[in-house]
Order: sequence, then C-alpha cells, then structure tokens
Amino acid sequence: MTVRLHEQGVFSWIEWADALSAKLHQPDGGDYYDCWVAALSQLVTEHSITSDPELTALTRSWQRAADATPHGRPICLENDPLRSEGINSGDVIDASPTKETNR
Repeated sequence: MTVRLHEQGVFSWIEWADALSAKLHQPDGGDYYDCWVAALSQLVTEHSITSDPELTALTRSWQRAADATPHGRPICLENDPLRSEGINSGDVIDASPTKETNR
C-alpha cells in the first residue's frame, strides 16, 4: 500500500522516510510494523486521503472482521458482523474518495 501511494504521487520517498524515522525514534515507538502503520496512517490523514475518524472506524471494522473470520480464510470487511448488518457502532465510513486516487 505504501509503495502504491508513493507511485500515485501522494507522498515522496523522502517524506515517507522522515515519517517512518520519526515513529521509529519515538521512545515508545513499538515494533517496526507498528511504526510503519503509524507513519502510513499519519501520511494518509495529513494528505486528506482519509480522516482520523474514518481510519479509526475502518480499523475497528477490520478487527471485527478478523475476529469473525475462521482460521485460514481470507479476512474481508464483509465478515464484520456489524458492517453486514449496516451497523458500525456509531462509526460511519464515507467511502467517497477525498482526493483523486486510483483505488
């Protein structure tokens, strides 16, 4: 996803490296994967690809889908029991793009 967003011109490699480096050098930075996700999340919100509430709602939906998916099966957002019922626990995800991208 990071490479694709860079290829689409959303951010430069220097901008990506700076964001990732900042996350890695925080005292409570966590592991590399956590820092990678945090840096990418920061950049997509800073560049108005999504908002913090949309990102939080999607993360919660993904976790519910993962919890509801049998082991060995692909995780799909459709597996989120609240999403399939049209209920997102107060979280509303606006699927319309906020910036022109090829998603």
